[in-house]
Amino acid sequence: MRILASDSMGVRSLATVIEVAGLVIGIDLGASLAPRRYGLPPHDVEWRRLEESRELALEWLRQSHIVVVTHYHYDHYIRDHAEEYYGKTLLVKDPRRNINRSQAIRSYVFLRKMGVAEKARVESADGKVFRFDKGLVIEFSPPVWHGAPGSRVGRVLMLRVISDEGVVVFTSDVQGPADPQALETLKAWSNPRPDLVILGGPPTYFAGFKVPVKDVRAGLEGLLRVVREVRPRTLVVDHHLLRDINYREHLEEHYKAALEEGVRLLTAAEYMGRPVEQLEARRKELWGES
Repeated sequence: MRILASDSMGVRSLATVIEVAGLVIGIDLGASLAPRRYGLPPHDVEWRRLEESRELALEWLRQSHIVVVTHYHYDHYIRDHAEEYYGKTLLVKDPRRNINRSQAIRSYVFLRKMGVAEKARVESADGKVFRFDKGLVIEFSPPVWHGAPGSRVGRVLMLRVISDEGVVVFTSDVQGPADPQALETLKAWSNPRPDLVILGGPPTYFAGFKVPVKDVRAGLEGLLRVVREVRPRTLVVDHHLLRDINYREHLEEHYKAALEEGVRLLTAAEYMGRPVEQLEARRKELWGES
């Protein structure tokens, strides 16, 4: 199990690979950068990290037998290398149902215009369970909101991978979760106890700006309930939350609860034994601005 790229590793991503039951499962193998942050474009350091991250994602995409696309935001799939998806089994967010207009257009371009639907084995995964050899099961949630209910950026899928080697849950961009339905699904997936949950945290850096404060608070509360009620052995929190240079301050209560519940709470970088490098959050510093 490895996380290839993430916001704590310097790019917008939550690209993950699970090797289990003789198969390679690639989940949301993409990466991108914020076009502007603090009014500044990406620094050269960020562009180099993006190139490295995309090359690594492409390398694992080529090795993957099963590829999951939880939604059609550009940091979750590689739109300019559609040919690399040919011949794969793709388990994807339904491109026609419970999807906003932007994602529907992107899914049409990716799956239809770029030939992926014809040259790969594409299955809409919303709410479905897929069973493979050696007891491997991949279970998907119904579509849940990308953040709080009614989010303008649409819905995403969560998934649970169950095998003889353990249970891994991947939540994509649930931002906490801030959606009560997402939290209820995660609670339902707490038995058997997950060995690992990879979770997209709330966008605290947008609170009161692009995201209502109440929605960010709901995400932080949802995350606390994951710690206390889902109780994974290891909980990786990353993505939107790591765009806030002060992310640890927002997690003070969560770290305390994790210690009480026997949950190891980490960023993706820490899980992979790497230093936390919040390049987007440090963009002013990279450009030499105070």
